[in-house]
Amino acid sequence: MAELRCEQISASYGRGDVLRGVDLVVPEGTLTAILGASGSGKTTLLRVIMGFVAPEHGTVMVGPNVVARAGSVHVAPERRSVGYVAQEGALYPHLTVAENVSFGLPRKERKASARASEVLELVGLDHGYGARRPHELSGGEQRRVALARALAPRPPVVLLDEPFSGLDAALRADTRAAVVHALAAQGTTAVVVTHDQAEALSLGREVGVLMAGRLIQTDVPAALYRTPANLGVARFVGDAVVLPGIAHAGVVTCALGELALIDPRIEGPVDAMIRPEQVRTCQAADGVLATVSAVAFYGPDSVVRLELDRGRDPITARITARVLGHDVPAPGERVGLTVLGEVMAYPRSISPADETGSDRRQAAAIR
Repeated sequence: MAELRCEQISASYGRGDVLRGVDLVVPEGTLTAILGASGSGKTTLLRVIMGFVAPEHGTVMVGPNVVARAGSVHVAPERRSVGYVAQEGALYPHLTVAENVSFGLPRKERKASARASEVLELVGLDHGYGARRPHELSGGEQRRVALARALAPRPPVVLLDEPFSGLDAALRADTRAAVVHALAAQGTTAVVVTHDQAEALSLGREVGVLMAGRLIQTDVPAALYRTPANLGVARFVGDAVVLPGIAHAGVVTCALGELALIDPRIEGPVDAMIRPEQVRTCQAADGVLATVSAVAFYGPDSVVRLELDRGRDPITARITARVLGHDVPAPGERVGLTVLGEVMAYPRSISPADETGSDRRQAAAIR
């Protein structure tokens, strides 16, 4: 096991900056998920850690060893003790599964099948898979074999680039569980990059959000979801209802009423951020009045689109709620809305020229 540490990593291709001052610490034996959209720099970060790209600024450490320092140190990828699982697995089609898994082992150990069988079992595949060729495997099995190959040399750190992309929902879940089990069983420090929010939140002990080359926030999944650093993060890690309001004395007054704040220190004009599952439907007489405009049924739950009666601004009048699948109001139905729990709020910047009009719009929305 080894801690992975990246300090102020910057990298670019041509004139475009891809990574900008990224700081990342992954404690030994833990898994951190890096969440980001396409083009955010996720794969480039892995390539810098692996040694395929030299950073223009910053330092990469694996345990106590500096493996990259801009302008002075660049340890070759094969000497970094870092395993890598590419997005598509990248198995060698002419080799058997056992030969693929053993590929990175010393020659003497390659000939013995014990290590290959051991790591195949670790990822949930029995020894019978060893004689197969990659084309005889399902997509999920190929991903597990790729992980087994990365784990075979016992690297202290393993990097996984979108390891579950292209798999159907059930196969993703099974493969994800096998990967997490294998990494934990070997005590490997791991970084998984993904663009899938639910996947990142369910995988990592910590999750980092990478946006436009900057690591905006790294936190435990529950804190990242409930208390995102800004509205950009809030919208990226999940659905969000955002309403203008006025914060005072630990309460924000907005179109959904007076709501308790997670951070009671915030004062003045704000954007209140409410998760759709916090919005509850009730009898029309017991909450803020709204009309159901559309319903999307997903089985266990449903997404309900609503139009607030008290909203004057067409944008802030539209609310999304997520309700249980067996308790779904019908389109056109009049319901009441309440909000469960505390909410986040972010100070809004208002220019003097816009202040009067903005305050007027907020007051109209709140009435």
